[in-house]
Amino acid sequence: MSGHVIAIDGGGTSCRAALADAEGRVLGRGKRGSANIFTTSDTIGENIAAAAREAVCDAGLEGLPLKSIPAFLGLAGINVGERQRELAKALPFADTKFVHDGVIALQGALGDEDGVIAILGTGSVYLSRAGGVSRSIGGWGFAIGDQASGAVIGRALLQQALLAHDGVREHTPLSRAVMKRFEGNPEAMVEFAQQTARPADYGAFAPLMFEHDEKGDVLARDILLDAVRDITMALDAIVFEGCERLCLLGGLAGEYRKRLSPRHSAILQEPRGDALSGAVQLALRAFPPQAVGENG
Repeated sequence: MSGHVIAIDGGGTSCRAALADAEGRVLGRGKRGSANIFTTSDTIGENIAAAAREAVCDAGLEGLPLKSIPAFLGLAGINVGERQRELAKALPFADTKFVHDGVIALQGALGDEDGVIAILGTGSVYLSRAGGVSRSIGGWGFAIGDQASGAVIGRALLQQALLAHDGVREHTPLSRAVMKRFEGNPEAMVEFAQQTARPADYGAFAPLMFEHDEKGDVLARDILLDAVRDITMALDAIVFEGCERLCLLGGLAGEYRKRLSPRHSAILQEPRGDALSGAVQLALRAFPPQAVGENG
């Protein structure tokens, strides 16, 4: 093998890759589209490989083949089903190891210390580590899980906008803004939901909701109150006695941190690093220097 490792952070919105040497120095980075296991494996494999190739090129090592590099992948949804076996066959790396993307986020945020993380982005998942024992809550995917995620609150927003259109609830500036995006046509919204919408597409409506919540919009308030309730319940379930460190990660972390309960805000800290840095750390453990450097 080449003496390098590829680390992958694959989420519902984007896939990030890093090429690191045997000492853990990141030499190059790449980024492509979604790498969520719930989407088609062909798309995942293409995005992962493209991000990895970009990282290799960014490092100035265009001639280095991916088949000579082992890869450590943290992917959204990898804790569900056996699709990772199919995906592994489609990837070009010398060797592949998979974990849920929450595992690499936990390592990046906490290093080797104890604590809790909540990942609140397109999807949602919660992880803790106490005395070397890890635990997770959620991460079950958009169809039946991912409470408080961008995808789930975005879908709820479209549902409530349709109820306002039908006169079941009062229109608000937010519901009108949503209908305007579909040119006032509820059938276009239904077609979007049934034909083309992915979790990331629903999640794209989340910023609009937070924006209107700041203006006192009742619809935004109602949806976000439900979301914060779900976050509070999950944190109450996973924050262990004596926990001194809680980190929020993901694209919605900044918005939700302002809405945490006082008991959770009291232990809130900034993460040490991001999920990709955690993937690099775990890649070197999965493929130690004597292994990645052999024949290099």
